[in-house]
Amino acid sequence: MRAASRPFALAAGALLLGALALRLWGYKSGLPYVYNADENAHFVPRAIGMFGHSLNPGYFINPPAYTYVLHVLFWLRWGGEGVQDAYAANPGTVFALARATTAVLGVAGVGLLAWAGARLFDRWVGLLAAALLAVAFLPVHYSHLALNDVPALAPLALGLAGAAGVLRTGRTRDFALAGAGVGLAAATKYTAGIVLVPLLAAALLAPLERRRALRDLVLAGAVAAAAFVVANPYALFDLPAFVGGLREQSAASSDGGGKLGLEETHGVLYYLKTVVWGLGWLPALAAVAGAIALLRADRRAAAVLVPAPLLFLAFMGLQDRFFARWLLPVYPILCLIAAWAALRGAAWLAPRLRAPAPALATAAGVLLCAQGLVYSVHNDMVLARDDTRQLAREWMVANVPEGAKVVVEPIAPDQWAMDVGRPSRVTGNGNRWIKWATSRSKVNNDGTIRRGLGRRVKLEDYERTTRPELVGSYARGGFCWVVTGSTQSGRAFAEPDEVPDAIRYYAELERRGDVVHRESPYRDGADPLPFSFDFSFNYYPLRYERPGPEIAIYRLRGDDCGG
Repeated sequence: MRAASRPFALAAGALLLGALALRLWGYKSGLPYVYNADENAHFVPRAIGMFGHSLNPGYFINPPAYTYVLHVLFWLRWGGEGVQDAYAANPGTVFALARATTAVLGVAGVGLLAWAGARLFDRWVGLLAAALLAVAFLPVHYSHLALNDVPALAPLALGLAGAAGVLRTGRTRDFALAGAGVGLAAATKYTAGIVLVPLLAAALLAPLERRRALRDLVLAGAVAAAAFVVANPYALFDLPAFVGGLREQSAASSDGGGKLGLEETHGVLYYLKTVVWGLGWLPALAAVAGAIALLRADRRAAAVLVPAPLLFLAFMGLQDRFFARWLLPVYPILCLIAAWAALRGAAWLAPRLRAPAPALATAAGVLLCAQGLVYSVHNDMVLARDDTRQLAREWMVANVPEGAKVVVEPIAPDQWAMDVGRPSRVTGNGNRWIKWATSRSKVNNDGTIRRGLGRRVKLEDYERTTRPELVGSYARGGFCWVVTGSTQSGRAFAEPDEVPDAIRYYAELERRGDVVHRESPYRDGADPLPFSFDFSFNYYPLRYERPGPEIAIYRLRGDDCGG
């Protein structure tokens, strides 16, 4: 048995090292500036903020388990005041540790999925499922960011391993293991609680007398609740804030309006399309075929694996906003089904083709993982290069005087205007340049003008506040440098009828300004991509050469901007 285990152990070890390499390659992309708005706003700042008050995050739009992990790691690395000083001096060092944590937790999810597959089917199904999760584009890409999507896959895979044990053996400890996975998954990302569905199915079909199965299921529920509270204690201690956060999260997903530039209207169809690149064409087809075949070959395993993705797809598809990464909680399940289908198909073909089964199984595994590996490696190569926003900033440092007035679309964080670790003495706030306040406007989303103090503008609403008259205001106020980026302007041109004032604004910018510098993320000769909430913010398309949007820097003419 030890001899038989050796190849599996070696393969699993190599797989985990490869998964870690894919997740750490390019993980410092963009630093010291953090260009992903969600990454910049949620977990790292909250983890640091808890050093200034209690462990109550005071924020439950996202569950805080991942935030607590970062909080502990920051304390171990810098201490309370130390991390605040490190963040103030160079936020890149803090985000680098947070991103590395995401990468390690992503690898843990790969390893736990191998275990789940081995318990539910056999070691080689588990290994292939883990390999698919290790190289699939979307899990690899989001392993580079300090967000909770990938960290949630580790406890989710733990829950699957427990559910597999419940189905095959019915042991009480497997109920407890599955319950722990459910609770921790939901405490990391609410929607990852979908792993409860496999547990319920496994409990219903476990080789147990009904009364004992019910008793152990109650135990699993208690363990899940306890794990959730341990990882999210203020869900009890600050219940009103917790309920309010849940409501706000629900409203953000189903606000009836979507986002400007989000042209998809059918959520279910949208998510089905994202699987063919986020996971891969062959894995997606194998998952569909495997679900059908599994219903015939092993109905008990099918009952554990198949319903959860269908229910999750239906629920997420009914929201008003949808993004590819929101489907990540079912990727481990899809990987299990696809891996089982690939190896089952190889075993079925072997005698018919008179070919050795191991060779066919190996070929099936390579084909299943090839697309994800190619695009993940390309993505890592892109992330390892300088961001277009960094290159544009370097040009401005060399060509735009310190203290000059600039307009920068919300394509970069506020810190982008400051030299990290060297605040300017020319401006009043330490920034290198004086920035136009694009985060406030007297223009409502419907184009009407409000009285009094301008309102705060959300990132996705910026294009609704632009109008051609602004360009004249820039010039009269001496804001002569205007920086635009395709991740903002692209939203307007994706839906021009929705924001006609924004289209006229860009025309006026062209009329009254000269483009003095451009940066492109694409390789030479490649056509630009139209705006997309997926392909404008991740780098799956092979035409990308570096991260970031297309950037144009204008120098205005007239009024206080001269000739």
